[in-house]
Amino acid sequence: MRFADVLGYLAMHWVDILGYFGASLTICVYSMKRMIPLRVIGICANCVFISYGYLAEVYPQMALHAVLLPINIFRLREMLLIISKVKAASRSDQNMEWLKPYMTRQMVKRGEALFRMGDLSSDMFYTLTGRYRLTEIGQEIGPGQLIGEIGLIAPDNKRTLSFECIEDGELLTISYDHVKQLYFQNPEFGFYFLQLISQRLFKDIERLRPLEVKIGAQV
Repeated sequence: MRFADVLGYLAMHWVDILGYFGASLTICVYSMKRMIPLRVIGICANCVFISYGYLAEVYPQMALHAVLLPINIFRLREMLLIISKVKAASRSDQNMEWLKPYMTRQMVKRGEALFRMGDLSSDMFYTLTGRYRLTEIGQEIGPGQLIGEIGLIAPDNKRTLSFECIEDGELLTISYDHVKQLYFQNPEFGFYFLQLISQRLFKDIERLRPLEVKIGAQV
């Protein structure tokens, strides 16, 4: 066997190994539950199959993974970005700007009740314009406030207050199912989101303490 033939045989052999390696990575992708590792392995598989398709002259496969590669990179970047924004929000001023791209707009009219006390919770809201009120405690809500997130972790998922519009406006809404999807795609997101909710609960408790002291003094 000539030396050139040996080199040719070895080259073909390594191309086959490359193809099998890409297939193994693809199997790993379909067996993974967490989204970020899935995307990372998917990117590796795309790179391997692009190389394999070029070397083995399997151009349809090369073209397919050349299209999938930027999609996987974009989705990975999107998930990492939302985690970093939730982390920053949980450590600072609880800014909810990071959640807006996942929410849908809704116009509301004066007198419209978004939910009532005792209703089953299914969504949370972010106010953009207009004025609103938590009826039972008489608290007015202006733009830039997140409402209804506590129902996500409440044991019975029931509303503890009524939320109504007192001046025409616009708000954003996201279903708990969508939030749960984000959580299950990456538990790290869920951890920081729950941390964020906990901080809001503690702030509400601090805000109610002066009222409790005042009522106790009157009694």
